[in-house]
Amino acid sequence: MDQPYTKENIETAMAHVRTLLDQVNALEAMFPGRHFTLDGHLVGSVGEVAAAYHYGIKLFPPSTELHDGFVGYRNVQIKITQTENVLIGEEPEYLIVLYLARTGNIYEVYNGPGVIPWETAGKPDKRGYKHLRVNKLMSLDKEIKPEDRIAAVNPIEKLTPALKNHRMTKPNTDTSSGYRLTDDEKIDIAAKRVLEKYRPAFEELAK
Repeated sequence: MDQPYTKENIETAMAHVRTLLDQVNALEAMFPGRHFTLDGHLVGSVGEVAAAYHYGIKLFPPSTELHDGFVGYRNVQIKITQTENVLIGEEPEYLIVLYLARTGNIYEVYNGPGVIPWETAGKPDKRGYKHLRVNKLMSLDKEIKPEDRIAAVNPIEKLTPALKNHRMTKPNTDTSSGYRLTDDEKIDIAAKRVLEKYRPAFEELAK
């Protein structure tokens, strides 16, 4: 079987993800204060295929406990977020945390041994998860020695505060047409856009 995590495939997949993010931006502009963050299996899979490409990680089957793949002799847990919070349920051997920006670009937040963020995080919540802020992970990452990192086989940029996502709060005030859409009309338009764009992205990521 051909290796699927090629530059061409990753670029195609990320083009689909950017389309989804465009729809998220449009929805949040239509409904100020409402959040339409992509999450769950979709974003998790985006993080896994991105890590496979950038670090040469061999992925385990979906839903494998604790670790998502391995590279060399190191087992690696992969996390990706669009917000300020990262959840860790168990102490991984190695941890890579990525950040998905609204632009569709992916950045590295943390790359190193799992014990450091695990012991730094506070007590687990009621579901057993420890919470870590992205800023804290960025700070911890600065102390990781080069030999303790998973070496990138394809370049990936480090996250900086300027690259973080910022929520849209300004309402749409365009009245050039002289007609304001009702909320029902806005929902119909948004739903049509999502239905038109969502299927190709899922099909590409599922290959």
